Amino acid sequence: MQEIETARLYLRQFTPDDLDELYRIYSDSEVMKYLSEGVRNREETAADLFQIVADWEKHAFGLWAVVNKENNQLIGDGGLRFLGKTPEVEVGYVLAKAYWGQGLASEVAAATLKHGFEVLKLEKIVAVADAENRSSRRVMEKVGMKYQHNFDDCDRDRVYYSVARFEYFASNETKLKCL
Repeated sequence: MQEIETARLYLRQFTPDDLDELYRIYSDSEVMKYLSEGVRNREETAADLFQIVADWEKHAFGLWAVVNKENNQLIGDGGLRFLGKTPEVEVGYVLAKAYWGQGLASEVAAATLKHGFEVLKLEKIVAVADAENRSSRRVMEKVGMKYQHNFDDCDRDRVYYSVARFEYFASNETKLKCL
């Protein structure tokens, strides 16, 4: 089972035992406001969890269970997945409302990009968000992703960001030189 540890979080693969906590997060209308799936009922959450586990088995990557180190509680998901039916790999993150505004989404996204480029050797990682979701856009920018364009997704205005492997390494090399 693959795991990543950050300063404040454990990112680990989901298990069926995570259903109750994941449902608590996915059933919150504020948390799910900008996500195309919207609020999930228990059965939909169970199907989502099944798909997350299947993605790991099929692709050797997927969404992590985001666990708060302080209390060992599942607080969301984050990681990599294919963007719809395209070959593009997308970074995503969803956190319980109690954990918003603490920089945790950026921590998840940064660890995910590092894993994607350094371990999986991906050439490019993208991110998509509702155009009005300023918090998510700030996370994308904070981890070095660049805005590319807007697009229409089922009558919702979305933004598309990306970062290429060479940009990721060039940016991190520059940061190290400045320390």
